Amino acid sequence: MSLSLYNRAKFPYPTSAELTIEHNYSLQRLNTFGIEAKAAAYVRITSQAQLQAALQDPGLSAMPRLILGGGSNIVLTGDFPGAVLHMATRGMRLAQADFETILVTAAAGENWHDFVQWTLAQGVGGLENLSLIPGTVGAAPIQNIGAYGVEIKDYLHSVSVMHSASGIVFDMDRDACRFAYRDSIFKQADGRELIVLEVTFALPAQWQPNLRYAELAQAIAERNLAEPTPQQVAETVMAIRRRKLPDPAVIGNAGSFFKNPVVSREQCLALLERFPTLVHHAQADGTEKLAAGWLIDQCGWKGKNLGPAGVYPKQALVLVNNGGARGADITRLAAAIQDDVEAKYGVRLSPEPVFI
Repeated sequence: MSLSLYNRAKFPYPTSAELTIEHNYSLQRLNTFGIEAKAAAYVRITSQAQLQAALQDPGLSAMPRLILGGGSNIVLTGDFPGAVLHMATRGMRLAQADFETILVTAAAGENWHDFVQWTLAQGVGGLENLSLIPGTVGAAPIQNIGAYGVEIKDYLHSVSVMHSASGIVFDMDRDACRFAYRDSIFKQADGRELIVLEVTFALPAQWQPNLRYAELAQAIAERNLAEPTPQQVAETVMAIRRRKLPDPAVIGNAGSFFKNPVVSREQCLALLERFPTLVHHAQADGTEKLAAGWLIDQCGWKGKNLGPAGVYPKQALVLVNNGGARGADITRLAAAIQDDVEAKYGVRLSPEPVFI
């Protein structure tokens, strides 16, 4: 493992743990798209000892393996012919507090939104802009989730991981995670053997609201909140998200399906000559980030269906399962959108979810 570690490796956890292995297990309720697919084997992981035992089990280790959290960032393209290890570990704690920083830790299996609300209930702000994002705490650093001007990397202190081949547990600091836009080491070849166990965030003891995102700032102003609290910012974020985005419990979806494409300044200027209303945002490195939702909308896809899959009428970035959609239906719709956007703007959209 050629990794920049935050501290020394920890000793492996004990391997004595009872495993309940279920076969031909339905994953429909474990992915937010609500796609029906079955796993050859399924194990619900509630402790680190169970995880290590599952990794060392001869039958399970001989099969393909999928580490599953909340299933909010995957598209199941068919039955999974291996073992699904479903991370369902629990636990949250305030790890340390001083004048400047409060360290807050949560197990990988905790629901992300519940964790954010828990931090607010403890009187700790910082993660409120990331309220109501579906998924688990363990998936958050993998995807470097972000919304309304905040990304995980902004507050991450360390990630405790297990190396699946050796069983060694160690911590990684923010630099070791190699964060980028919706990306991290955990999505790269040299990080795919790392399983997130828990995540620690360094949150500000002296909190100030982050209202850099124009839509959020406007919504706060409309509520006449001159000095909003973290809870009030969270409530505003949740109201915006509920207005624009479908609830996965009602309409199957994986949130924003495409990344906002990043292009050179020169390419952006050329596009602006042809499309003066192009929505773009200058980046610190001189590049320009384009609004994928705007591109999709301009190609006429908002509210349009292709078989049982469709584009959400209120937000073109969200693909939805209108009922009975399979992975192939989502894949076909995504490809059609990519082709149309590329044909019109010369930009190829990249999906956020992982296709399995």
